[in-house]
Amino acid sequence: MTLQKTMTGRAWAEMLLLAFIWGGSFLSIRIALDEVAPLTSVAHRTGWAMLALWAVVIAMRLPIPRDPRIWVGFLGMGLLNNVIPFGLMAWGQLHIETGLTSILNAATAIFGVVAAALFFADERITLRKGIGVTLGFFGVATAIGLENFRSFDLRSLAQLAIIAGTISYALAGVWARKRLGGLAPQVAAAGMLTGSTLITLPMAWIIDGPITLALQTDTILAIAYYALIATAGAYLLYYRVLAVAGSGNLMLVTLLIAPVAITLGAVVRGEALSPNAFAGFALLALGLMILDGRIWTLIRGRAVDRPRPPG
Repeated sequence: MTLQKTMTGRAWAEMLLLAFIWGGSFLSIRIALDEVAPLTSVAHRTGWAMLALWAVVIAMRLPIPRDPRIWVGFLGMGLLNNVIPFGLMAWGQLHIETGLTSILNAATAIFGVVAAALFFADERITLRKGIGVTLGFFGVATAIGLENFRSFDLRSLAQLAIIAGTISYALAGVWARKRLGGLAPQVAAAGMLTGSTLITLPMAWIIDGPITLALQTDTILAIAYYALIATAGAYLLYYRVLAVAGSGNLMLVTLLIAPVAITLGAVVRGEALSPNAFAGFALLALGLMILDGRIWTLIRGRAVDRPRPPG
């Protein structure tokens, strides 16, 4: 059993910063989508982030992999962790609110547990994980609103696209463990974004048309934010927090992102979510907290400490 690391004040501060950065990415992507098409927005995101991270790799003088098998791994990781989820979520955001996108995105951790259990013998579903995953699935169903599927429309399809993106994220975690172990995180992130860009750049050019930088100032600033800060910078911060706080604590970031995105969507774009969305997020949050382990330990501890009747 892996012990949960103790969170220092600095680790909490960096985790909150990461949550604010990623929470803001949903709004910045939506702003860019007012002028650029979804695939083009993804090409901007992966392309500029790729250049930034390779600059970091070169500055740190990290060894660049030469094994073709590693570059095939980068290509697969780029497809699963960037191209598919970024593309599906960008398209989905055209038809649903920024805040709802962030809520559904929180299901990534739920599907990650399921994917790990399917592919790795040491990641079996325990009672705690089973309860957390079940609550997470109920949360997703509640946030979407099952009644919406009686009159299936573009909005329903957009929500399913977001969920498909989270499943792709989960499969990317499996791919990374199988194919990219042992690499410096900066190199792995730069290689992944290279694989992503090799796919998205020609796709965007063919489907959306030539990519141009003749864009409105708001669009350029939004692209700069989600490519350089919320992708390149956030990857570097993510691995830093992971090393200090551990993967169990880092799961809490998922809970913190959605409130940031919901607030920004409401303040900047005047979005209002249905009660279903908030109820679904509450169930998802409970499921994630059980997966995190601390609330489960607290519940079991109280059950053990509860005095039993004599006799």
